[in-house]
Amino acid sequence: MSISSLLLTLTPIAVIIAMLVIWKKPADISGVAGWIVVSLIAFLFFQTSLEVIFRSTIAGVVRSFTVSLVVAASLLQMAFMEKTGALKRIIIFIKTIACENKAVQIMMINIGFGTLMVSVGATPVSLLPPIMLALGYSTYVSIALPCIGYDALCTYALLGAPIVVFVDVANSFLGKGHEISLSQAGSVFFMFLPIISTMIGFCMLWIVGQWQAIKEGWLPVVITGAAITAVSYFTNKVDRLVVLTGIMCGAAVIIVMAVYLLSTGKKIIDRRRLSREELDYERSYPLWKALSPWGLLIIVILALNLPTDMFNLLYRKFTLPIAGLAADGKPIMTRALWNAYTWIFVSTFVSMIFIKPTASQVKETFSLWWKRAPRPVFAAAIFFVIGEIMNMTGFDMASNKYVVPSMVQVLANFSSQIFSDAYGAVVAFIGLLGGFITGSEASTIAMFATYTLKTSNMLHMGLLEMLIITAGLAFGGGLASVVSPAKLQNASAAIDKLGEETQVIRIAFVFALLLTAMTAGTVMVLLGIYA
Repeated sequence: MSISSLLLTLTPIAVIIAMLVIWKKPADISGVAGWIVVSLIAFLFFQTSLEVIFRSTIAGVVRSFTVSLVVAASLLQMAFMEKTGALKRIIIFIKTIACENKAVQIMMINIGFGTLMVSVGATPVSLLPPIMLALGYSTYVSIALPCIGYDALCTYALLGAPIVVFVDVANSFLGKGHEISLSQAGSVFFMFLPIISTMIGFCMLWIVGQWQAIKEGWLPVVITGAAITAVSYFTNKVDRLVVLTGIMCGAAVIIVMAVYLLSTGKKIIDRRRLSREELDYERSYPLWKALSPWGLLIIVILALNLPTDMFNLLYRKFTLPIAGLAADGKPIMTRALWNAYTWIFVSTFVSMIFIKPTASQVKETFSLWWKRAPRPVFAAAIFFVIGEIMNMTGFDMASNKYVVPSMVQVLANFSSQIFSDAYGAVVAFIGLLGGFITGSEASTIAMFATYTLKTSNMLHMGLLEMLIITAGLAFGGGLASVVSPAKLQNASAAIDKLGEETQVIRIAFVFALLLTAMTAGTVMVLLGIYA
């Protein structure tokens, strides 16, 4: 296999990085450039027909629904809550939490609420910075903490979308009769949470007050890490609970921090920080009503996943496949009645019964949604498309086989030769790069999971080792959230401080490398144990 094929394979990735870093283009435009380049290279150099490229493009869009439609649904829900005043009421409530203990407040709001919100489709990097600023934190801290707080549990964001994407990708690679379950994948992903979630807590305290903050707040951090470890251990043992990991871990952190506060004689809720206007709004708008979209969503998701028969029906039986679309003829399982996007839409519309929006509020909601949604939704989809094309390059539909190795196979071949037994040490950094490029862990998995599985297979690894390697990739992709230009800009824009993110990214980059190195170390330790 020639070096030219490797250089051609790396060209689309290099183009996307150049678009993001050098020309500072947004993710959607960079993704389009990457799609054009990968399509041209596939057609001109990898003997890929236009039909295969077209089918792979459409198939990639459909495969992205687990993420792209969740983004669309959650942005609609957030726009609705913003325009009806529900979001304002929730922000007022969060401002009153744990004001007497900074470490507990940080764990509760940025890890507890942050994880809980991102699990149900909300956006901590937009919602939390104004709250942190109002609580007296600096601009720098208010931008940084919401971006790093939920990184350990990114795998379970958007109601488990990243791990669902991984299981689908892995099962497509492994083939019929060798499929893995959500709990099999989750039980491996869980192994990374104890050290990563705890270290993220320490990183957050360092950002706030360096060693002094760590000295004063180490116990809440350790308790938070222990709570995440304990809850995720049990949720990842059962298929139907895996996608609830983020919700349950976020809730657990809030509960244990509340218990810790009570045990130290501190108040959980302190309303003294609220202005007279906020107190008036608090009295006029019940909190339960403001929380109804999220509350209904959580109730529905629990109802669909906790009963074994219901989970088996919607996840395993009613898969609602789309056949004849992918170039290789394999059906694409949509699971539209189980996936989160359906129920985020449903919970939003049902909550109107309680919130009772005016006609103008509904109109403003859809106007704001249409303004915000298209580009993030498209950005979420385009990297699935690129991953699909890279995987299908060289495929011939007439013979139903690859006439030349695909781009993914080329990467796998060279990686196995270059890195060999050290591949586990570098895979997390590949994930970090993927997360930086795509802006999400799910998109990182879509682009690079097949490559990682193929490389692991060529290194003669067993299934468990392959899952450990790919979990390292996924966690690296999740940790990229803290250095993602889009996320940092969102956090800065939320407090009208665009440009301040450049100050944050310097320290964030150091923490991202440190946490990714720890992830790589965890991969190598686990490989040593289970080899």
